[in-house]
Amino acid sequence: MSIAMQSTTRDLYPTRLEAEQWTNRPDPVFWGKWTPEAPLTRAQTESFVKNGYLILENVFSSSEIAALQAEAARLRAGDGNLDADSVIAEPNSREVRTVFRLDEQNVLFDRLARDARVAGPTSFLLNDAVYLHQSRLNYKPGFNGKEFYWHSDFETWHAEDGMPRMRAISASILLTDNDALNGPLMLMPGSHNQFVACAGETPEDNHKSSLKKQEIGVPSHEALSKMAKKHGIDYAAGKAGTVLLFDCNTIHGSNGNITPNPRSNAFFVYNAWSNKVEAPFAAKTPRPAFLSARDPKGPIDIASGKLA
Repeated sequence: MSIAMQSTTRDLYPTRLEAEQWTNRPDPVFWGKWTPEAPLTRAQTESFVKNGYLILENVFSSSEIAALQAEAARLRAGDGNLDADSVIAEPNSREVRTVFRLDEQNVLFDRLARDARVAGPTSFLLNDAVYLHQSRLNYKPGFNGKEFYWHSDFETWHAEDGMPRMRAISASILLTDNDALNGPLMLMPGSHNQFVACAGETPEDNHKSSLKKQEIGVPSHEALSKMAKKHGIDYAAGKAGTVLLFDCNTIHGSNGNITPNPRSNAFFVYNAWSNKVEAPFAAKTPRPAFLSARDPKGPIDIASGKLA
């Protein structure tokens, strides 16, 4: 029998309420101050603050991507000695949808997570040392790759993991070409400035169903319609080797993929060291450790140089 945990930190983002609510974000988007020595230009930094995401092209070379693609294919084929709990299948098949905790289960992807070209800009924007809250490899196979519904990551991380503040950034490294047709990530620019507190209590073990199809902790159709009208919808297309950085509260999702062209991306969630998770704010118990690092030993050791 599990014992409910209770956070002692003031809840700035109450959610999973009787009725959906909107609030303006009290946290900054960029926590530091730009200088000429920064790993991002002033224009890039301002774009991230305005839109809640930033696309960086040609970050990784073709040889580096080839090595990552080969390793991703090996993991998907079941040749990586992966923890069974960290592998999520598609809703109606045995095809692998997501592999979690890449940094703990694979040497090459651990090195990718610590790469200065990705971890450097995120640490800069968060103005803090960072650790990996979550890492995953998302596959979207051709012909029958399923969608990921609209959501704010922070709503779940706050409600079910106990992340106190909006001081986290996701980095998506495109391992295959992402175009307008094969289910690229879609985002609502500017949506990160408002928090949508979702309606409905968190069911026990909600992650077991939400990882296949998320139904709790998502904005209503009315809220999504209003946001889309206000902010519009963009999509993150790019060649393999592109990096997408997006704020933890940016509303995003992706369509299914019925093209012959598979889509595969590595995701790393960088949380500020000062923002480590506590007890969940809207769940009785926290999600498993493969979804939320609950006891990080220290900030990541950022590495420079080529992957391969």
